[in-house]
Amino acid sequence: MINAHRILERIELLATCSKLSKGVTRLSFTKESMDAENLVIDWMQQAGLSVRKDEMNNIIGRYEGRDPDAPVLMIGSHLDSVIDAGKFDGILGVIAAIEVVQALINSKVVSEFPIEVISFCDEEGTRFHTTFLGSKAIAGTLKEEDLQMQDDAGISIASALNDVGIDPTNFRAATRSKKDLLGYLELHIEQGPVLQEKQLPCGIVSGFASASRHILHVEGRADHAGTVPLTSRKDALVGAAEAILFIEKNAKRNNGLMATVGKLVVEPGASNVIPGFVSFTLDVRDIIESRKLRFLQEVFEKIQEICHDRKLVFQYERILEIPSVMCSKRYVALIEEVFKENDIPALEMISGAGHDAIAMSDITEVGMIFVRCKDGISHHPDEHVSLEDIEMGTRLLLESVLKIVMNEGV
Repeated sequence: MINAHRILERIELLATCSKLSKGVTRLSFTKESMDAENLVIDWMQQAGLSVRKDEMNNIIGRYEGRDPDAPVLMIGSHLDSVIDAGKFDGILGVIAAIEVVQALINSKVVSEFPIEVISFCDEEGTRFHTTFLGSKAIAGTLKEEDLQMQDDAGISIASALNDVGIDPTNFRAATRSKKDLLGYLELHIEQGPVLQEKQLPCGIVSGFASASRHILHVEGRADHAGTVPLTSRKDALVGAAEAILFIEKNAKRNNGLMATVGKLVVEPGASNVIPGFVSFTLDVRDIIESRKLRFLQEVFEKIQEICHDRKLVFQYERILEIPSVMCSKRYVALIEEVFKENDIPALEMISGAGHDAIAMSDITEVGMIFVRCKDGISHHPDEHVSLEDIEMGTRLLLESVLKIVMNEGV
């Protein structure tokens, strides 16, 4: 019923739609993105879906239900990637969703509810330094000012939409109402090592950790590396380094909290000049909102202390705030039932990674199935999912979909 070989072949073909030959680099509204979108549109049509793009470049393939006016069950994920990524993140969810509907059509299943396979636009946010562009548009939470966000070349989201033939002033037409949606399900790689450690092919996501992202600035004074004594320096990089070590140390004291400094900019950036200015990112995630906020307060207070002692100036700005979200209890229970029917332990998991399901939770019930990935590696060319786990994950998704659309939305 599920053709895992076809899923894997399509994933491999999509991996060739990349700016770089090593890994996958496929940013939104680029030639690589459009090439991938055209492949997905073709596969949706081959499966028997009616296909359209909405006003935010989301690809939507519809399998009509017995009642075309009934609320829709959405399944899918995204096609865009981070820089030098793997083949499976997001892509598995889109291709598996097409395979699920293909299986329903081949089996002549008449659904009580319409099913829409969706490939969300710009989930990763790599190009425009934002996230969930397509899913926020559907949820109605995207703001007009968001479209003015720019990439590193100064191109705005609005301009990028124009470049692919979409009128950015019409983005609100992509919004769906709560009454129009039955729910949203997604199959996604775990992006962590837990399932492999527990020797399980799949797990059930019960919630998504909150995420805060900041840019921190440490300013000192650039000076000559050979003439200014160490005791007289205002070295911004040394201050930033001390701050980063504290971030790691404090994060380790908070089991379950994740803190990452992923980008560091040093100015003026010369080997014979004492660094006068440093900016660095801080990404903090936790399912417990109060613990995350307390951690951030402790970090900012400590960095202020470090900078005061070193005669440096510290400032920070928040660039992203995503609250923690719990999956639908009904969907979690339904998926647990499917796992038990397939003799798979129903391990509930918290996702530390962000997904379109977070944005979709504003307007509908959401559920997610995790699939084991080798060594927990993700956002890296070595990202890998076995053929057997692809088949199992897709089958669990199919059976979950059937329970929803054949039982009056549970």
